[in-house]
Amino acid sequence: EGEHRRAAVLMLFGPDEQGAQSVVLTQRSAQLRAHGGQVAFPGGRIDDGDDGPVGAALRESHEEIGLEPAAVEVVGLLPELFVPVSRSAVTTVLGWAPTPTPLWARSTQEVDAVARVPLERLVDPAHRIVATHPVGYAGPAFDLPELYIWGFTALLLDRVLDLGGLARPWDRSRERPLPERFGRPMRSRPLTSASSDSVTSTSGGTSGTGEDS
Repeated sequence: EGEHRRAAVLMLFGPDEQGAQSVVLTQRSAQLRAHGGQVAFPGGRIDDGDDGPVGAALRESHEEIGLEPAAVEVVGLLPELFVPVSRSAVTTVLGWAPTPTPLWARSTQEVDAVARVPLERLVDPAHRIVATHPVGYAGPAFDLPELYIWGFTALLLDRVLDLGGLARPWDRSRERPLPERFGRPMRSRPLTSASSDSVTSTSGGTSGTGEDS
């Protein structure tokens, strides 16, 4: 694979202001060279001064969307996964925020918007499709009126919702072309699949979850 950078993202669950169980997603700045305008989890490079993936995910979330680290209960870590398009080895930190706190696009150079998206909307079969591209790319996607979630972020959500017992049956033959605004995706080798013992708990045990790009 050659050299790659290590990165971490935060998949943060918790109630929104109306009490609906939600996950925090950002829309990356359209000015960014990599993944500009795409929906993502907050996160970024693991710096030398960070306390590993957890420290990096919490620091980046604070910098990007104003999330206070003290508001997050870290539940566990997903296995590190290689994302070819950005040549990054990414660790996903699972978090829980029992009380909704103010979030905003604090770093406008990196983030255009931030939202708590209700899980009920994500598991709605009407919003589930397989995004495809002529280069051979095919992966789960979430097609909501205000958000189009695909790639690494969508595959993470797909696996976590499935392994968490939250997903509803949906038509995986329902293929739709990837919108042209996202450009040409990289056709990459499959990443490690999730299994029931693929999440490392911060308390030392394991539970379930996994990912793509």
